[in-house]
Amino acid sequence: MLAEAPSPIRILDQTTVWKHFIHLRTLVIEQTRADGRVERLDREVHDHGAAATVLLVDPARQSVILVRQFRPGAFLGGHPDGFLLEVPAGLLDDDSPEEAVSREAMEETGYTVRDVRHLFDMYSSPGTLTERVSCFAAHIDASKRDGNGGGVEGEGEDIEIIEMPIDEAYGLIATGGIVDGKTIMLLQWLMLNRAAFGG
Repeated sequence: MLAEAPSPIRILDQTTVWKHFIHLRTLVIEQTRADGRVERLDREVHDHGAAATVLLVDPARQSVILVRQFRPGAFLGGHPDGFLLEVPAGLLDDDSPEEAVSREAMEETGYTVRDVRHLFDMYSSPGTLTERVSCFAAHIDASKRDGNGGGVEGEGEDIEIIEMPIDEAYGLIATGGIVDGKTIMLLQWLMLNRAAFGG
């Protein structure tokens, strides 16, 4: 049995700067570079837990359900009004990713998901965020909502529910109407796998 190569990364120190909804830490890292030199790095890492997201597709209507809500990070980052079109998503909160997407779909859109399919996991901004997002697609019947959706009142959510033809949603990527990374990835996946949804 071959021995594992030692890691080129060693954490020398880590300090919590802030811990509330997010956990912000500073790290002192020692990295052995490919050329053998050892370099010391100071980094900040933001952790607020793992998340899951789901693309809701109605195969009969060839539509998707998206949500629009205010995102302060996008607003401070230069988005004109901070309201983004997105797929439903949320933190796991001790649920499995499958349970989380079912919960988030109901809370945000009022739709019950069927045939939930795990597609892939991704890190949206791995330079500073620990958040791993599990990405799913699911069937829904857009003509039948089982709940109100719109978000959780006590969490300050004010979510608009939008049904949109698949082609129109995909077209918004090119025009800048959709700029959220997870939504772009899931719509790209849908276009590559359209046949599985009757398209």
